[in-house]
Amino acid sequence: MTDFHLAQVNIALPLEPLTTPRLAGFVAALDEINALADAAPGFVWRLQTEDGDATAVRAFGDDRLIVNMSVWASMEALADYVYRSDHVRVMRRRREWFEAMKPAYQAMWWLPAGQLPTVAEAELRLAHLRTHGPTDYAFTFRTPFPPPVGITPKVDDGWFCSAR
Repeated sequence: MTDFHLAQVNIALPLEPLTTPRLAGFVAALDEINALADAAPGFVWRLQTEDGDATAVRAFGDDRLIVNMSVWASMEALADYVYRSDHVRVMRRRREWFEAMKPAYQAMWWLPAGQLPTVAEAELRLAHLRTHGPTDYAFTFRTPFPPPVGITPKVDDGWFCSAR
């Protein structure tokens, strides 16, 4: 077990507003896919509003973007959810609902166990990845970095609340 967890952010630009028929399939799948994440082995936390998802969160300088951010116990736990669960069914349809994004749209980083990322931090990590490519500060599935070794993590106030 490590003293660090894996934070991830990904953003998406819908082809149309979420209220349109074109996005109905995506919107209909949100509760199911979020519940799947919540129950997945290694899941720690995900960004959400009172509605149970994060589609109302506005960030990254574009009010049209959807932000997804979560924390996992390990890279393997996140990869299992993303690529080996029913989440794949929704991912396969992403081109029906979202624009293909040229710059990096997803970033990961390690943070001390018990600490949660902020949207502002996620913006910095993704911007860093876009500018510098994968580093230990922000990386991707394709170019991962291991958790820090020999570093004692700092937790802001010791308070931690899981979404489970």
